[in-house]
Amino acid sequence: MIEISNNSGIISVETSAKNKITLDTSNFEVQIDNLNVVHAWEFEKSGILLEVKSYSDKLFYSFTIDSKHLVIITDDKFELKEEILSFFWDVDVLIIKWSKESAKIFENIEARVVVPYWEWQSSFLTTLGQHIEEVKSFKVKWDFSIDSTEFVNLA
Repeated sequence: MIEISNNSGIISVETSAKNKITLDTSNFEVQIDNLNVVHAWEFEKSGILLEVKSYSDKLFYSFTIDSKHLVIITDDKFELKEEILSFFWDVDVLIIKWSKESAKIFENIEARVVVPYWEWQSSFLTTLGQHIEEVKSFKVKWDFSIDSTEFVNLA
């Protein structure tokens, strides 16, 4: 299980082992347990496997936590090609910067839980017919349906 929360633009993902992954939505900086992730690489920290891919001069993040995949997309201005789409395989939790441009990205990723952030977050949810209440935090239990997508509206 993980818990996702938003505290003044800092999206935090806390694992059951108390490891913390953070995304600062003002500068799109990603950290894992206070380690800045600023390069494309692969490593394991505290039982979490992290793969960072560089594509179109942007970084994309894939975390494996308890054999589940959490993907963070911090930019919406890149061309969708097989090279990057294959990086987004079998996504359990997708944290995505939401804008008009990222609609194509979202449509090409089958995620089980989607956490949008950014200025278009509310209109994104409304467009998809999701009239869900804002929450301060959301606990993701790993027993979700593989046939549907759950949306989270973080306050």
